[in-house]
Amino acid sequence: MRHLAKIFLFTCILGLSGCAMFGPPPAVGDTEAQTVAKLGQPKSVYADGNDKLLAYEPGYFGQYSYMARIGPDGRLKSYDQVWTMERFGLLKPDVSTRNDVLRTVGAPTEVVKYARSPYIAWNYGFKEAGVWNSMMSVYIDNQGIVRKLENGPDMRYDRGGDHAGMM
Repeated sequence: MRHLAKIFLFTCILGLSGCAMFGPPPAVGDTEAQTVAKLGQPKSVYADGNDKLLAYEPGYFGQYSYMARIGPDGRLKSYDQVWTMERFGLLKPDVSTRNDVLRTVGAPTEVVKYARSPYIAWNYGFKEAGVWNSMMSVYIDNQGIVRKLENGPDMRYDRGGDHAGMM
C-alpha cells in the first residue's frame, strides 16, 4: 500500500511540474521558431493561402483546440482557441469543404460513419461557452462537402439525468 501511495505522490508531483514548465503564451509578432519553442510541435500543420496554421489539437477527451497563424513573413499573426460556436458558425452547409473545416477548427475528436446516414460525422467535443459539455457534429459527404452541422450534449460526460442509459 505504501508503494502505491509513493507512486501516486510521484505522479502528482510530475504532473504539477509539467504545468509549471509552460511559460507565457506566444505573442503576436513572435517568430515561428519562438512560437514552437513556447507551445511545442503542433499535431497538424495546414496551409491557408500564404499563411501556415499550426494546430494544437487535444486528445480524445480534450475540449479546447488552439491554432497559431503564421504569416508569410514567418511571424505569429494570431493564436486562438478554435472550438467555439463562433468558429463553427463560419462553416457553411453546401459551401464549406473538408479542407475548410480543417483550416477553421482543425481535426475532429472522432470520426463516425453512421449506418443510416450518407455522410461521415466529424465530431468535436468542446466546452460550449466555457460551461457546457457539447458535441458539434459536422456532416461531410463523399465529395468532401459539408452538408450540415448539429450541436448537442457530449454524451462522453453526461451519464446521468435525462440521458441515462444512452451510452
